[in-house]
Amino acid sequence: MHTRTVFFVSDGTGITAETFGNAVLAQFEIKPRHVRLPFTDTVDKAHQAVRRINHTAEMEGLRPIVFTTLANMDVLEVIETGCKGMLLDMFGTFVRPLEIELAMKSNHRIGRFSDVSKSKEYNARIQAIDFSLAHDDGQSNRDLDNADVILVGVSRSGKTPTSLYLAMQHGLKAANYPLIPEDFERRQLPPALMPHRKKIFGLTIQPERLSEIRNERRPNSRYASIENCRHEVSEAEAMMRRAGIRWLSTTTKSIEEIATTILQELRPERLTY
Repeated sequence: MHTRTVFFVSDGTGITAETFGNAVLAQFEIKPRHVRLPFTDTVDKAHQAVRRINHTAEMEGLRPIVFTTLANMDVLEVIETGCKGMLLDMFGTFVRPLEIELAMKSNHRIGRFSDVSKSKEYNARIQAIDFSLAHDDGQSNRDLDNADVILVGVSRSGKTPTSLYLAMQHGLKAANYPLIPEDFERRQLPPALMPHRKKIFGLTIQPERLSEIRNERRPNSRYASIENCRHEVSEAEAMMRRAGIRWLSTTTKSIEEIATTILQELRPERLTY
């Protein structure tokens, strides 16, 4: 049962409004219902948004919370004057005070780039995503010289989502390799990774949590058994210690926390953008 309805109103995709809103809402023990209203870029669409917000307020008997990123002042005015929700305007709260402080007008662009296809950063991230997908789960040993980071760990320890997050959010070319029984028998990292040890970062996980995750994929299998999970995690951690690889447990950490730790260790300069 949700405890409050939250609207994200934007004249673009709404990703910025939702990312910011979710970060704020995470500080509170509530389970909000999310309603996204992207591409609210005309006065008419603004009136439609107001009707939806106000209808929700009447039906639920509670003011909806409304996060907005609206660059068009006419559109914003419709929301501000007609909306019966609690309005949190990102531009009004942050951008306009900064305009005064910096003595300059903001671009008030919808989204991050005026022409995203021509952005070097955008193209770098697309290349990083392509690289990470091509090097997911040990699919390829090619071009590892170009990798920014190589994640290792047992199957289902969080390597793939972390690799893709590093690529999408930070433009890092991230490869990932599963540690498998053959590696444990040799008591060494996969041979293809040995020349790139400085780029390697290890992920581990509590065996009990690993067993839960694997049982969702292959119920009642040896792969998912707690005994096998304990054995694999123990062997993987011992291998990483022997190899002198930095590593962390993903058990209680979010993808953002895992990625930030990796960046601090391997590429601290990437934390600056």
